[in-house]
Amino acid sequence: MLIGEVARHSGVSARMLRHYDALGLVRPTGRTVGGYREYSAEDVRRIFHVESLRSLGLSLKQIGRALDDPAFTPSALVSDLIQWTEDRLAKEAELLERLRAIDASAPTGWQDVLRIVELMQGLNSTSAARRQQAVLARPGGGSVPAVLLAGAVLAESDPNVAGALRWALARSGGDGVATLAAGVHAEDVDIRRRAVLAIAELPEAPGATAALADALGDPDPTVRRQAALALGRRGVTAAVPTLVGMVVEGSNDVDAAEVLGTLSQDPECADRVMTALVDELAAPTADSATRIRLAQALVELSGTTVREVLRQLAHDDDRAVALVASSFVGLLEERRRGCHKPGGRLVLSMDSPCLEEPMSAEHAHLPHGVEVIAILPDASDRIPAGAEARTVRVTLAPGDPGAPPHRHPGPLYGYVTEGEILFELEGEAPRVLKAGDALFEPGGDVIHYQGANNLADAQSQLVVTMFAPPGTPVLTVVSPEELAERRHLRVGG
Repeated sequence: MLIGEVARHSGVSARMLRHYDALGLVRPTGRTVGGYREYSAEDVRRIFHVESLRSLGLSLKQIGRALDDPAFTPSALVSDLIQWTEDRLAKEAELLERLRAIDASAPTGWQDVLRIVELMQGLNSTSAARRQQAVLARPGGGSVPAVLLAGAVLAESDPNVAGALRWALARSGGDGVATLAAGVHAEDVDIRRRAVLAIAELPEAPGATAALADALGDPDPTVRRQAALALGRRGVTAAVPTLVGMVVEGSNDVDAAEVLGTLSQDPECADRVMTALVDELAAPTADSATRIRLAQALVELSGTTVREVLRQLAHDDDRAVALVASSFVGLLEERRRGCHKPGGRLVLSMDSPCLEEPMSAEHAHLPHGVEVIAILPDASDRIPAGAEARTVRVTLAPGDPGAPPHRHPGPLYGYVTEGEILFELEGEAPRVLKAGDALFEPGGDVIHYQGANNLADAQSQLVVTMFAPPGTPVLTVVSPEELAERRHLRVGG
């Protein structure tokens, strides 16, 4: 059979058959009198063997060994081919992801494309500092695609970089919820935790509530708790059982109680919350600490039923529970007289009508349970003229790194109400502030480097009063370029 006929029957071009001949892969058995290649039936069979092996991704050199070397077994070669194919598919998937990210950014020119490519390269860096810089720098000043940021959030293990990514995602103005929602169902529990934390910071995004609702059934308690807190703040009553469980277990119980208090403002939900808390109080397995937490959660609610339950607890056989409940009854009376608002914390000031007697300059004769934590001398000299006072509460989930390096528009003064805060200002060494510790920050030009949760297994919280010019943002993130310029001012920098 001449080469043209073989080409027609086999589908292999005459040019490729000549190439096989030159490589010694398929050599025709004979030649015609005129010197033309003449293929036998065995030659044609070998051609089909070559094409079959090519379809598996083998190179021509590997095919030659497979057909001619008896010691060349297929098992090792097939394993190598599988690995090579998987690597190739991964690269193709990565390319597809990049193309989709570029398409989602709606580029108007090649500069936009190059900017997104530069961002993706930065986010894929092995350096955590480089990844954080990539998301904060925003090359070219353009917006960052939300889908790209969402994917980076799910993959990021460094808490500082993850915090910067979530911060950027919440401000991107895009929709990364679909990507994050897929993360809620990932096999890796760390990815699910990252997904829920990120979705919780996107309260207005379409689909966020549905994704969090799915997370309520997660086998991991951390995922369930974070989802319940976020859903409760959105007014979703399905979170009530998990929130009550958090109070019972003592896991983020303060936040859980506050959210239950917010939910109970809805009359249709109030009875459900009350019943759940009272049932847990009566549970035979509830110890003293658990019942005290449940009593404290009741204080976040309103209504006569709460007062009745606490009055009963004030006569409980457990002395610790009775004492705490008795103090809470007094707190509810102060609330009823207008000294304390539902859903808030009891704060006594020098002119508070709830004080039995005024504070003296030396803070003597203070009522029981009231103490001066710290004093800031010459405070009036530090407050900008015309400033407004803002009370800010910061709640950090376990391991949350807080906001990236930033500045505040004015001084702030406050204290840690729960947990531990890793706190660092420019020119000062990092230090850990525990619940009850006070803090002062001058604001202005001073960079706030760290305000992270120092606990990996519990939330932390601080409350501050900030004095700032009206209309100014609470914080402004410092650019990587300025951080580099001022590195010498950072202790240990």
